Amino acid sequence: MTDRQSEERPGTVPERASRAGDAKARNRWAFVEPSVWTERMLAALDRGVKGGRWYSLMDKVSTGANLRAAFARVKANGGSDGTDHQTIEMFGARMEENLEQLREELESGTYRPRPARRVWIPKPGRKGEERPLDIPAVRDRIVQTALRHVLEPIFEREFAEHSYGFRPGRGTKDGLRRVEQLLKAGKVWVVDADLKNFFGTVSHDILLSRLKEKVSDGKVLELIEAFLKHKVLEGMEGWEPEAGTPQGAVISPLLSNVYLDPLDREMERLGHETVRYADDLVVLCGSEAEAGDALAALERWTTSVGLALHPEKTRLVDAAERGGFDFLGYHFERGMRWPSAKNTKKLKDKIRAKTKRTNGYSLEVIIRNVNQTLVGWFGYFKHSHRTTFPCLDKWIRMRVRSILRRRKGGRGRSRGSDQQRWPNAFFAEQGLFSLVAAHAEASQSAAR
Repeated sequence: MTDRQSEERPGTVPERASRAGDAKARNRWAFVEPSVWTERMLAALDRGVKGGRWYSLMDKVSTGANLRAAFARVKANGGSDGTDHQTIEMFGARMEENLEQLREELESGTYRPRPARRVWIPKPGRKGEERPLDIPAVRDRIVQTALRHVLEPIFEREFAEHSYGFRPGRGTKDGLRRVEQLLKAGKVWVVDADLKNFFGTVSHDILLSRLKEKVSDGKVLELIEAFLKHKVLEGMEGWEPEAGTPQGAVISPLLSNVYLDPLDREMERLGHETVRYADDLVVLCGSEAEAGDALAALERWTTSVGLALHPEKTRLVDAAERGGFDFLGYHFERGMRWPSAKNTKKLKDKIRAKTKRTNGYSLEVIIRNVNQTLVGWFGYFKHSHRTTFPCLDKWIRMRVRSILRRRKGGRGRSRGSDQQRWPNAFFAEQGLFSLVAAHAEASQSAAR
């Protein structure tokens, strides 16, 4: 630790937490930023603070150590420049000077977020559809990260057990595992819910009131409000949003969980089994009547906070029958799961782009590029039913055979004697990743 860092914090508060307590407690708070969460603060977090509210947090946000840690995370995540055109590399070239300026602005109350740059990106699996993405300036991403370092543990302590999105130590696979457990327990009537334009309709007033339940530092609350209402630029037009949390902002995932945690609690109070990942949620019930009650409860709660369920995408499903439902990339139906149609299409689109018949790369390079896609995809979808993989392997080999057919003077897709000329064993020898073989190996490992 440098002398300058030592001067930035009172001598009675250690620069980094020593993670006191038993192994379970240390595990629970392993994710916290150690330059913020000292041993004393973690102890207060575990036992609960007086009145349940935290005061004097801005001085934790603005420390040089926290801002440096925030910059390191922003740099690791990458991303493009905002409306001020300052890149991560440009900020880093004068890091100390730039961080010092941020620290002074935060402490004096003169910090103001730059306008965010609005871009539109394709919606996965929905041809022709796009969604907005707001790109904050690098300096604003740093401040939001520093703010998250301070706030996340305070709210994480109270979040519901069945919430899995954007939470430390949790992820999609945990949510999927819980869905599978509930289905096996007979909870096959499912409310497949879709919150309509959630990130664009969050009420700022309701969100700030939720935050005030645990945070009493006015400067921190004003900072969050500034991020919620900071200007957005698209081309030459600019505006200040009246509702919503900006998609692309570092702090938005945490704020979405703060907003939706009362929904988790309400469903829990009513005895309904909910699995939520950010704004994507399902409720698993033991009967159609119970599912109807759960849907009614969802509708009451969302209406009360200015949200709405999508009328065409929200439905009741008997997962024991044909039809099923999609959740976190998988399709669940009749006791099985496999990749959703949307995610299968995404995989095929990626493979098509790498296996055009006019591809001029060597077979070795083509297979290496295809394998990169397949290995990553299989890592997530390896828990699919075994019937998922043979047809995909066959389709992928057809794509590569079509390239080889063209190189031999043939036209069109692979057919006829191509399978004898380049049998499956040929592709195995060339190192083409086999989904069937990988699934068999994974199944054997799980059985041991």
